[in-house]
Amino acid sequence: MNGSSWLRFAQRSGCSGFLILTLATSTSAQAEIRATDCARAAKYSESKRGVSMLVMQNSRTIFEHYAKGGSARGRWPIFSGTKSFWGIAALAAVRDGLFKLDDLVSDTITEWKSDPRKSQVTIRQLLNQTDGIEGASRLQRASIRDRNAMAIRLPAVAEPGSAFIYGPSHLQIFSELLRRKLRGRSAIGYFEGHVSNRLGLGRLNYKKDARGNPLPATGFELTAREWARLGELVLGQGSYHGRQIVPAALLREAFAGSQANPSYGLTFWLNQEAPNGREADMERMLDLLWQNAQWTGVCICKDASADMVVALGSGYQRLFVIPSLKAIIVRQGSNAKFSDPHFLRLLLGHIE
Repeated sequence: MNGSSWLRFAQRSGCSGFLILTLATSTSAQAEIRATDCARAAKYSESKRGVSMLVMQNSRTIFEHYAKGGSARGRWPIFSGTKSFWGIAALAAVRDGLFKLDDLVSDTITEWKSDPRKSQVTIRQLLNQTDGIEGASRLQRASIRDRNAMAIRLPAVAEPGSAFIYGPSHLQIFSELLRRKLRGRSAIGYFEGHVSNRLGLGRLNYKKDARGNPLPATGFELTAREWARLGELVLGQGSYHGRQIVPAALLREAFAGSQANPSYGLTFWLNQEAPNGREADMERMLDLLWQNAQWTGVCICKDASADMVVALGSGYQRLFVIPSLKAIIVRQGSNAKFSDPHFLRLLLGHIE
């Protein structure tokens, strides 16, 4: 579809405000994502209080849309999408030799050595939230003076590796572990030097407590284009614009699910149970008591590739990355009844 044809389509469908920067021309075997399908997905997204949408394929922006009053420069909270950036920081620390993923946390947080459960927790289990520690959503309260100290005192409510318990506690404990490994250097300084600065991201909201500890579970506000840089790193197998931020082999560790939750890796959500998995609204699943959530055989979208990985934030903030299509999809919006599978089926042309 050429530019004038697209404009006529947009006018007929009431999709004013869509910006088509470049129509991708696929020179490889993967399917081309069509601007017309993106437009339909964007119309659906905006009907569910969506504020921005960005689609990239083969390193080119093929579609970009902002709701009325929005702009490409407007930052928006990504909530738990923040976690995936800290997951990258953890892998960078592994590369730097600060620790290994299967090291015991109690080797560094020695207060745990006498606890029969906590003494067996590994760093990998912190990052995939299967350490058995209470999720403790209260850690997000601004009134807490030292979140790290509070987090490491939380009880173990399940055997390590036996359950997926979502919450801010796990990355808060990791933040304390990283702080100790850095021997006086700042965890935020490490994150900036090894992740955010290399992605060209500045002025991030770390939601620091009175001791200066960041809240790695949430807080970042990014434009759609800024968030897409994390997707570019994933498609680049750990490299962003020619700079290797984490080795490719280490990055693959982030996309391996656990026995307790095959659909969650190291701070990234996975679609690996597609096409035969049971589609689930991950946000609604997370509202359940952890004892009642059934994560086996769950996928985000049956009709999306099994290699799709997702950075996910409350209120249906989404960064979808589909390596087999060389595609990055950002969706941001206010909380509303939104369907990831329907959105993706529209965008990928599975609904005519």
